[in-house]
Amino acid sequence: MVSLLAAPGTANTGEVNSRALRITEATQGRLRRLNLYTALPPLMLAAVVVVAVDVRVWWHALVLAPGVIAAVVAFERWTANDIGRVALPCAVVAAVVWPVGALVVGSPNAYWGIATVASMAIPRLSRRRYEAAGALVVFVAAAGASRLLIDSGDGSTAGVGVFQLLSQGDVFVKFVLIPTGLTTLVIVLSFVGERFYDLVQELEVAREREAELAVTRERVRFAGDLHDIQGHTLHVVKLKAALACKLVHSDPARAEAELQEIHELVSDTIRQTKELAYGQRRLNLAAELENAKNLFEAAGIRVRVTRESEADPRVSEMLGQVLRETTTNILRHAQATRVRITLGAAGITIVNDGAASNGKLELHGLSALRQRIAGDGGELTVASASGEFTTAASFPRVGA
Repeated sequence: MVSLLAAPGTANTGEVNSRALRITEATQGRLRRLNLYTALPPLMLAAVVVVAVDVRVWWHALVLAPGVIAAVVAFERWTANDIGRVALPCAVVAAVVWPVGALVVGSPNAYWGIATVASMAIPRLSRRRYEAAGALVVFVAAAGASRLLIDSGDGSTAGVGVFQLLSQGDVFVKFVLIPTGLTTLVIVLSFVGERFYDLVQELEVAREREAELAVTRERVRFAGDLHDIQGHTLHVVKLKAALACKLVHSDPARAEAELQEIHELVSDTIRQTKELAYGQRRLNLAAELENAKNLFEAAGIRVRVTRESEADPRVSEMLGQVLRETTTNILRHAQATRVRITLGAAGITIVNDGAASNGKLELHGLSALRQRIAGDGGELTVASASGEFTTAASFPRVGA
């Protein structure tokens, strides 16, 4: 029954973006597989014990086995997050086995099937979960109490009043008190476990939102740099153009000088804008490494940075831009849980998990960098294998 704590839950956290849901489903999928591998063997052992302890003739096994099978089937579907399809038939079968087992077989453990199935199904109900839990406890107690009527009417107990109650005390404990108590305990633990997985899902959503916030901050930084470059320039161009219009007839030489300054100013702005777009403007590789590390850690991704040697100054800015673009791609397009960054004198390699097992590789913002790196004698490669995505930039001539 302890395994009931390890079930994936369905939290009503409202609508979240589709990528957050994909990450949450991936995490829950890993938890489901872990539950199946670790909890199924103990569950099977408990099922065998339940049947073996109470079976005295061969047909007793035929009565008790359906409840055990229903519990195992429900557990397997529960770990696959698909218990909704089998909850009702499994619950009906297990519910029939308990009173039949108590009245016909005399099995005090026949309640095990209905307690197991219900403890997995009830917390997943969209409404009236607590009413259903109360009804389950009442049913288990009532079915067990029916055994008292058989024992009191079979003539095997003599006397009335206190002596009869004492003679039935053992039956009451085995068929009513223990099944009801354990069923109540299992239901409570199931609700606690469901809340635990609600929290896991909420943390996954928060992690995804933190990653989106990191990307937004990067966009705001870029927009600020772009405003610094172009805002003042465009204002000056406007004033100089207006002045040139006024001087074109009265002072043509001065107007020509103003137009020449406008041309030079626009050319310089174009150059700075290109540098910003290619990430070369005031780019520091050490700062980019620290920024990437902070962004990954804020998004809940484990990161390991290995510095084999210091990057050559001739390529450090380009390597920093590769790192920046790859960081953004990982935060936006991957479902990563760990990242490895290896920096050398003439190259950098970034490896992350969470890559799709199939599908077309997309370079996104790295496509422009690939052309620039190739023009500088370098090479940018991407590869996906075994769930890992590798981005590597190298400059062989610099290394040589």
